[in-house]
Amino acid sequence: MARESFAIGTVRIRPGTIRNLELPITRLVTGSDVSLPVRVVHGREDGPTVWLDAAIHGDEVVGIEVIRQVLAGLDPRTFRGTLVAVPIVNVLGFMASDRYLPDRRDLNRSFPGSARGSLAGRIAHLFMTEVVAKCEVGLDLHTGSDRRSNLPQIRADLDDPLTRELAEAFAAPVMLHAGIRDGSLRHAARERGAKVLLYEAGESLRFDRYAIDAGVIGVRRVLAALRMTDPVEEPPPTPSVESRASGWVRARRTGILDLDATLGQRVTEGDRLGALVDSFGKTLRLVHASRTGIVIGRTEQVLVNSGDALVHIADVLAGAT
Repeated sequence: MARESFAIGTVRIRPGTIRNLELPITRLVTGSDVSLPVRVVHGREDGPTVWLDAAIHGDEVVGIEVIRQVLAGLDPRTFRGTLVAVPIVNVLGFMASDRYLPDRRDLNRSFPGSARGSLAGRIAHLFMTEVVAKCEVGLDLHTGSDRRSNLPQIRADLDDPLTRELAEAFAAPVMLHAGIRDGSLRHAARERGAKVLLYEAGESLRFDRYAIDAGVIGVRRVLAALRMTDPVEEPPPTPSVESRASGWVRARRTGILDLDATLGQRVTEGDRLGALVDSFGKTLRLVHASRTGIVIGRTEQVLVNSGDALVHIADVLAGAT
């Protein structure tokens, strides 16, 4: 018996086909319409329904390229289940190369939203109604913010068996058991019963190849783990390092940052990570690791103020390789 068509917006998508569509968001003062771009891969065979999104923050572009490459490798005639891909959620922020919406709201603090709320609330409500409500699993793609770069990592509820299984399948260098923030997509989706992986990697407004490559292969592994595609042909991946806590090393002086710490570096509490210097190179303060673990994030700023976040270190569970 053939699968039913997949309904989204005002269209229905036949099994074994790919369809691009737009979900209306708002109208600009010029009269131009702004819409949410969506591509649906509706496979011929039964399987899970999964969403894949990026650019909830308009300056986070790595996930857009990850989605493009993943979609380029899918054939709806052999695909099992349905994939709903939204490469740019914060369309208005993306057009302005801005993290936020024009009203300065953070879209990822606006879920589940409201059909009659703010612009952020309306976009969040649209996404929840037309995408999340139809899916069982979601992959939410992000990058570092505020001139920070991140090691490829999965943040998820590792105490949930299926979520953990998918995080392990993704096989990012680190998987972090992360709390859920009110108003986030991950929080709202979990309340609807969906399993969500949040991928963090790279820097805003940059196509960091290491972040893109790890994201593409990770998403492909998750689709294979869900049996939506055939297994990825590759050597077995290195298992993710598991972490249950993390923290930022912060500047204790204002100065020019000479940072030696690199993403993925293993550090021991007290290790020197860099120094704060003045404009003549005089050392004002050394930067030391505040805990033992692995560097999963770092600032890319040169001038830093006292209290600024410099290096993000994740604890590593005993016995982790």
